[in-house]
Amino acid sequence: MFKKILIANRGEIAMRLIRTCKEMGIKTVAVYSKADEESLHVRFADEAVCIGPAASSESYLKISNIIAAAEICNADAIHPGYGFLSENAKFSKICEEHGIKFIGASASMIEQMGDKATAKETMKAAGVPTIPGSEGLIDSLVSSRKIAKEIGYPVMLKATAGGGGKGMRAIWKEEELEKAWESARQEASASFGNDGMYMEKLIEEPRHIEIQIVGDSNGKACHLSERDCSIQRRHQKLTEETPSPFMTKELRNKMGKAAVTAAEFIKYEGAGTVEFLVDKHRNFYFMEMNTRIQVEHPITEQVIDFDLIREQILVAAGVTISGKNYLPKMHSIECRINAEDPYNDFRPSPGKITTLHFPGGHGVRLDTHVYSGYTIPPHYDSMIAKLITTAQSRQEAINKMRRALDEFVIEGVNTTIPFHRKLMDHPDYISGNYTTKFMESFSMKD
Repeated sequence: MFKKILIANRGEIAMRLIRTCKEMGIKTVAVYSKADEESLHVRFADEAVCIGPAASSESYLKISNIIAAAEICNADAIHPGYGFLSENAKFSKICEEHGIKFIGASASMIEQMGDKATAKETMKAAGVPTIPGSEGLIDSLVSSRKIAKEIGYPVMLKATAGGGGKGMRAIWKEEELEKAWESARQEASASFGNDGMYMEKLIEEPRHIEIQIVGDSNGKACHLSERDCSIQRRHQKLTEETPSPFMTKELRNKMGKAAVTAAEFIKYEGAGTVEFLVDKHRNFYFMEMNTRIQVEHPITEQVIDFDLIREQILVAAGVTISGKNYLPKMHSIECRINAEDPYNDFRPSPGKITTLHFPGGHGVRLDTHVYSGYTIPPHYDSMIAKLITTAQSRQEAINKMRRALDEFVIEGVNTTIPFHRKLMDHPDYISGNYTTKFMESFSMKD
């Protein structure tokens, strides 16, 4: 087992990793930018190393600085959390070259699944259902017109190196294609330095449902059931739940089997997520694979009583998994609390927290790194907490979330708490009748 793990991340996920490491008797090293000097992960880790100024490119994304910190502190493993370098094949490879275990996917696995066009071809070869679309990348506007006619409108243009909705365009008719083609490529090039595009059939009334998987170094994998992530704004998840209210026993079995097949086909090692789009007829299609721990992993932990971070560390240390699949025993909902103003188009709201009161009680979990007096820096993602409620039934979990949100007081900055409180009273959410298009008709003014 590892003696010391460097945590190449910040915020709530850094705190989450420190907690499990402490429970396992593993020493931790926090890395931090100058903007995060007062952050809790710096205080609670056994050691802490400043790796650069506030800008991510000079700190949390600076591979040389992170490797140097690991070597100075004699860390024998690095956990990247999510975001930043968690799906960076170069970082995974450099860790390996320096004799430091990267707690995540190998460089080759990240390369296979990180590029969406390549991932789709890999999943086709594995026999996992994929969305009809282009064979690899599209080389020209002329080719895109031809492919769109073949698969039929509406279609979706996607950047192969995309993420967070960048370089994506929905096209409903041929006249819209040229403008969408140009703008998507420009955005993709600016965001990722790669303007490669591919095309897929647009799935109408889609739900975004992902399957949590874990694979070991022997090529064996299991799944830990699904999470419904369909409440999104600009392709960014706002809230998640498990089990999905749209799920049936038959569909869970099929999707779980497909996810395990996907993981075992590439001999995936570690925790990961196979993400699917599911249409209104419950046909499901592979969308992408995240080769890291997900933001929303706590709800899976809650419904199956399982520490996914601990499992990640064990698998990275060479422990063989049981191969058993897990089914949800309860219902859990997660609300992402962001420092954003939901009454002003979710504009970021960094600043100093002047008053703070956390909710509590049975079935309430809060993953956060903030405290009263903490200043939220403007340089990073605006998520400051994840509020999770768990109960015997979905309605009980919703009732518990309402109560917990009412108890949650943050002053000094704007947060998404009012949005989540309104969501918990929305008839379509209460009935479970929602898709990824939900936010297009949602208004804080209603």
